Amino acid sequence: MRYEIRVDGQMSKEMTTAFPEWDTFVVPDQTVLAGEVDDEAHLYGLLLRFQSLGLHVLEFRRLTT
Repeated sequence: MRYEIRVDGQMSKEMTTAFPEWDTFVVPDQTVLAGEVDDEAHLYGLLLRFQSLGLHVLEFRRLTT
């Protein structure tokens, strides 16, 4: 399933390399990542990466196709 994650602030180019499987773009005051989540384990792994990098997730939502 495809998801969109919105993070507070603008992530640096170096920071986005921690999420190579995700497309990223910047909107005012946020970085948006879009990509596939394979299963629950993948989801929790992503959330741990955000936490370990000190990123604040504002929104996590499933995209409809």
